[in-house]
Amino acid sequence: MANHITINGVDVDVSGHPDQMPLLWFVRDHLDLTGTKFGCGRGLCGACTVLLDGVPIRSCQTTLASVQGRAITTIEGLVDKNEIVREVWVEQNVAQCGYCQAGQIVAATALLESNENPSDSDIDAALIGNICRCGAYSRIKTAISTAAQRMKDANTTVTEGA
Repeated sequence: MANHITINGVDVDVSGHPDQMPLLWFVRDHLDLTGTKFGCGRGLCGACTVLLDGVPIRSCQTTLASVQGRAITTIEGLVDKNEIVREVWVEQNVAQCGYCQAGQIVAATALLESNENPSDSDIDAALIGNICRCGAYSRIKTAISTAAQRMKDANTTVTEGA
């Protein structure tokens, strides 16, 4: 079995760590990437959402053994990738307590990479497992729709200027 994973573009050796260790604990405790949060520990709340080969997963329920040789992206790995999403999140005052926001942003980024014009039902489906205890769902949905439009506008501007 491979003994490495790629996290945020960096090859990381996981040998010496238990195969059944949750990815969440490896990322937080061994790599000090604490943007990914522990919420329920059962994969139900979405606070621990990361991308596995571009697909949102719950890192609290994902073992190191199951991701070896694959690419993981945490919220920290999206810093340069989702600037528009983060800008809109701030403008729309999406976060209240902020605890769920890393998982929400990771899931939103994955959605916008696969669907440049998501409908409200697309957004609901993509974020269905990401719970916001503060109830900021309408602001989250508005932020994602706004980000999608800005990303489309930015791509149109680049294409027209080429």
